[in-house]
Amino acid sequence: MRNIFLFIRRYFNFIFFVLVQALSLTFLFRYNKFHEAAFMKVANEGTGWFNTKYDRVETYFNLKKTNEELANQNLILQNELKSNFFSPDSTSRLIKDTIPYDTLGHYRQYLWRSAKVVNNSIGLQNNYITLHRGELQGIKMDMGVVSATGIVGRVINVSENYAVVMSLLHRQSSVSAKIKKTGEVGTVQWDGESPSYVNMTNVPKSVSITKGDTIVTSQYSYLYPQGVMIGTVLEIVNDKASNFYTLRLKPATDFYKLEYVMVVENTQKDEQKKLEEAAKTNQ
Repeated sequence: MRNIFLFIRRYFNFIFFVLVQALSLTFLFRYNKFHEAAFMKVANEGTGWFNTKYDRVETYFNLKKTNEELANQNLILQNELKSNFFSPDSTSRLIKDTIPYDTLGHYRQYLWRSAKVVNNSIGLQNNYITLHRGELQGIKMDMGVVSATGIVGRVINVSENYAVVMSLLHRQSSVSAKIKKTGEVGTVQWDGESPSYVNMTNVPKSVSITKGDTIVTSQYSYLYPQGVMIGTVLEIVNDKASNFYTLRLKPATDFYKLEYVMVVENTQKDEQKKLEEAAKTNQ
């Protein structure tokens, strides 16, 4: 307390000057319309500038919560897409082993679950992604993984609370794909070089294709629903020794910024694989 009084005593003249100056300016702005208008304009600009900066800082610190909310909303909408359901061709069914979607006879084929990325490699020959979702959250091996913009990879190992994904940027990764505008099917793989592109092979030269064309998953993939974005054509490589093009694609997923993904379960995958393996065994 003594130091406060000493401070006031030492700077009394300056403090008194500031108080009188503030009082004078108050009278000036309050009783003079021109000066009041000018002051309000400056004050509004200053307040607006400060509020803008504060809003940016607040938005930055709320990004994590915002991303989580968007991921949850995206998951809900993804599960409601009509492409997740199918209508059986037969009108007589003895056993219903899937969950009905509505009274029209639509049955769920694909189920989506959100997951957070906790580890991700990009610069290796064989890249992997770790998700904070595992068996306890319904994740199993051989499930497809998709980002908000395109495919990511497939689950190859699972523990109780974590799952390891073979990235699309993996030398052994292979995805059945098709050209969206024409329907021709090929295979998308990574050559282990630049993470900025992947290759689509076995594209017939009879196909009319241009740069920028969209490549999506085909109907032959049991990991993903048909039509999920894979990438766009960057370059058309003409192999003169064969009748096929090799297309260099820009991946739809930005692997440098993966934060949240969705794991897709094909509820009929096991039935399909079992039947196909039995057919191969009987040959």
